[in-house]
Amino acid sequence: MNSNRLFETTPYLKACETRILAIRPEGVELEATVFYPQGGGQPGDTGYLRLTDGRELRVIDTRKGDSPGSLLHILESMPDDLEISQAVTTEIDWERRYSHMRMHTCLHLLCSLIDAPVTGGSIGSDRARLDFDLPDASLDKATLTDALNALIQRDLPVGTRWITEQALDDQPELVRTMSVRPPRGSGRIRLVEVEGVDLQPCGGTHVGRTGEIGRVMVSKIEKKGRQNRRVIVRFAE
Repeated sequence: MNSNRLFETTPYLKACETRILAIRPEGVELEATVFYPQGGGQPGDTGYLRLTDGRELRVIDTRKGDSPGSLLHILESMPDDLEISQAVTTEIDWERRYSHMRMHTCLHLLCSLIDAPVTGGSIGSDRARLDFDLPDASLDKATLTDALNALIQRDLPVGTRWITEQALDDQPELVRTMSVRPPRGSGRIRLVEVEGVDLQPCGGTHVGRTGEIGRVMVSKIEKKGRQNRRVIVRFAE
């Protein structure tokens, strides 16, 4: 766990005061941030960096940097007068992030309902998808929709905890994704748990209870190749 990556421990935090750590051609690194970087199918956060003179710098994306743990806030326009250690206030586009949190948590519920490895996925503000290594085409949209909404309505708590890399090696069944492996090198792995339903490594942001997701619907199930089945989920509203 990195205490400067505030989104890992406090995903509902919308803003924070911090300082510029590094200025690179491709973006700005901060001492602490609420901005989630693109990864695991979840888009990077957008928002603003506010300077003490009142200027607002638009953040159009957040990505992981080249060095371990570094995060780049990609600006729409880079001012010439930014300085290392300069004080800034960060603020994310909250409605967009919260939609990602709701949809990402929904995909964990979907994982619990389909007993097959995940081969890919992506998250948007109003829809998301998971691809499953599943040659059998027996998935049914209405059945999955009902099952997802039943789990959502149970308002189950969602939390995180950390285990060692060795502990994950001893429990390989926790890893559901074939395309994205949990990041290693720090000695610890972050797990996301939907109480009694799903437990797997994940670095994304999630809601605190499943009831926050709201009603959803499985809008399409597609065959993608010989074995892959793509399941697309949307917010019902």
